[in-house]
Amino acid sequence: MKTHLEHLRTEPFTIHREWTESDIPVLRASVSLPEPVPALNAVCRRIRRYYRLQGRAFLRYCQRTLLPMAQSEARAALAESRPLPEFQAELSYEITYNAHGFWSLYTQVREHTLPGQDFLLRRGDTWDLNSGYPAALADFFPRRSGWKRRLLSAAEAEALRRERAGISRYRESLRRDLRRRFSPRNYYLTEEGLVFFYPMYAIAPAREGIPAFTLPYGEDILFPPEAPAPSSGT
Repeated sequence: MKTHLEHLRTEPFTIHREWTESDIPVLRASVSLPEPVPALNAVCRRIRRYYRLQGRAFLRYCQRTLLPMAQSEARAALAESRPLPEFQAELSYEITYNAHGFWSLYTQVREHTLPGQDFLLRRGDTWDLNSGYPAALADFFPRRSGWKRRLLSAAEAEALRRERAGISRYRESLRRDLRRRFSPRNYYLTEEGLVFFYPMYAIAPAREGIPAFTLPYGEDILFPPEAPAPSSGT
């Protein structure tokens, strides 16, 4: 008999790694990702396996890509008698919605390498706990509703409002960038609405980080299909 899950209980699992050059630490990496507890059914085991694989892939990336950079910088610093660089990489997560059979979160990589702005990379995941698979962004909109156009219009209007208020700055090619850099994979759910976001540098300078926009729940969004939208304060 298939188990119906309304929400998912998780705990973080963590991993820490350190790499050295001439016995000097040059790269530190940390992982914190969610793990269903207890993982008693196929859905929980699939989610557990998914994030375990993501954590291992991140550590491989650190070792294969960041470590050679860190070692090279460390050798150059030692040769020139200047301060040693300290490369750091972190993979973390934040659960943003957990009810009505949907579990939503984002995972985020932060890299601190050479002096300057940290690099951020975000990924959104929304799981349908009944099917055990990620839900597509289009699933939350009526068919033939022009949902992509609706999202792009909402993002443009909000970005212009933020600019007029002096809160944020975007590129002059904002409208074109919103369209070209949009990805239906870059979204997650919250109590307030559906949040969709853009990669760092895609539509704004680095100081803006990850630009994100919220489309409030209402007639435009089926949230989730055949279930009521969350009310404020819940």
